Amino acid sequence: MSNSQPAATASERIGLKARKVSFDWEETPLHWVPDDPFTAHTINVLHLLLPAGERWFVHVYRQVLPYIRDDRLREDVIGFIGQEAVHSQAHDDVLPHLKRLGLDPTPYTAQVDWLFEKLLGDRTLPPGRARAWWLKERVALIAAIEHYTAFLGDWVLGAEELDRRGADPVMLDLLRWHGAEEVEHRSVAFDLFMHVDGGYRRRVRTWATAFSALVFLWQRGTRFFMENDPTLPAGRATVRDFVARGREGVLPSTPDLLRSVPRYLSRAYHPSQEGSTAQAVAYLASSPAANGGH
Repeated sequence: MSNSQPAATASERIGLKARKVSFDWEETPLHWVPDDPFTAHTINVLHLLLPAGERWFVHVYRQVLPYIRDDRLREDVIGFIGQEAVHSQAHDDVLPHLKRLGLDPTPYTAQVDWLFEKLLGDRTLPPGRARAWWLKERVALIAAIEHYTAFLGDWVLGAEELDRRGADPVMLDLLRWHGAEEVEHRSVAFDLFMHVDGGYRRRVRTWATAFSALVFLWQRGTRFFMENDPTLPAGRATVRDFVARGREGVLPSTPDLLRSVPRYLSRAYHPSQEGSTAQAVAYLASSPAANGGH
């Protein structure tokens, strides 16, 4: 494993800590964006993907801790682990509420669990190069995924159209608290990848894998919700719907999403160029969940 220094600037570096949060889902409707089940369900896919995904992040990062030779980076990774563990639990807690509302997510989450625990899980490999290769590969995948979680976090912090349309405040706070912490720790996964490997070919290859998997899982998750929503007898999800909602500002815009691709693939890329730490920290200072809970 290589020993290059993390690239985050001192001005961007802040101490990362897991915040204790709590949410009361009792009043949150299934269609928490009024009269727009497609938008609600597209964002609800987060609750299906993130619990297993973020548990996997934590599992991989605990394995890589002994290889970190930079004390500040180790502190950042430990803070990242703490935040991701809380994110996983917070999204997991939404699933029983969805089930009470008549939409059982278990068939889909079982597939996601298989993906992270089996396909991307630990493999019986001999100590040495093969085991190190698989660990570096997963660290690189996490860096690529974190590029998009930070992109989404930055988007939701500024998605004022959701407020204008009367979106449920508890769900919005979950999304913005989580999004703000994603922006806050947006450099950690990339810095760790650069520290243990940093190979450009691996960055491109794992980006392609992560991006393809996210697009596949997201559209499949949205279709699952729309087709199994008990209030929508003929629920459908289309790419046209996604593009249209992006233009309206209630989902990320497709052009913005596409523009994020060459940024990550640029050799000069660093996540500190994305989003605003000040905006994230300001939201966390005012978030109901991060300041005593709902």
